[in-house]
Amino acid sequence: MEAHSEKTQTCGTICLKYLLFIFNILFWLAGGTVLAVGVWTLVEKSDYISLLNSSFYSASAYILIAAGLIVIVTGIIGCCATLKEMKSLLIVYLILLLCIFLLEIIAGVLAYINYQQLDEELRQNLTLTMQQKYQQPGEESVTQAVDKLHQEFQCCGSNSSSDWRDSVWIQAAENERLVPDSCCKTPSDLCGRRDHPSNIYKVEGGCIMKLEHFILSQLYILGAVGIGIAFLQLVGMMFTCCLYRNLKEEPY
Repeated sequence: MEAHSEKTQTCGTICLKYLLFIFNILFWLAGGTVLAVGVWTLVEKSDYISLLNSSFYSASAYILIAAGLIVIVTGIIGCCATLKEMKSLLIVYLILLLCIFLLEIIAGVLAYINYQQLDEELRQNLTLTMQQKYQQPGEESVTQAVDKLHQEFQCCGSNSSSDWRDSVWIQAAENERLVPDSCCKTPSDLCGRRDHPSNIYKVEGGCIMKLEHFILSQLYILGAVGIGIAFLQLVGMMFTCCLYRNLKEEPY
């Protein structure tokens, strides 16, 4: 009877080990996904940082990269703890999972709060940035960001193309344009002299609305990934506790 009980316990422990090992592989892949999203955000969309007065956008990308690395390292620790059946390492792994879970909740709340501030900041500063810094000496990053914004989101001006009437660059005596050439549907030199809807992008709400939608969609994606990882963590913590209880005391 005792031998049967021990055999059952051994089979249960082996099953838990394999389940936790599979979980760690999924967790490791999730960490890699978060890391990739962070790098993509920083590399592909970094031009828009110059349009914001806060460091929220770049900070969020660095946080994603750091979170991805921590998740990957945690997954490796979990694999080692599972394969070697070390109870002390399982405790470390469980604590790390719990800490990451709590940090995700805090990060989610902060992201929501900061988005509200970022949205207000966009509305207040984007128009001013475009009008005063576009094509000005030393503001090449802003010029590049605005041109990319116009073409990528197919918009013109902060709220509308009429915002460019008060632009320092447009009002210059030597400038023949009504809007930047990047507002044109088919950009070419001096195409901005015509601001007819057939020639330039005229979108209701302007670039602000397009940029807001983009940032919000990014937050939705990050939220979905975060919820997925949080679910994995809860499952992992459950498996870890079960495996910890099934393992015999480590010999010292």
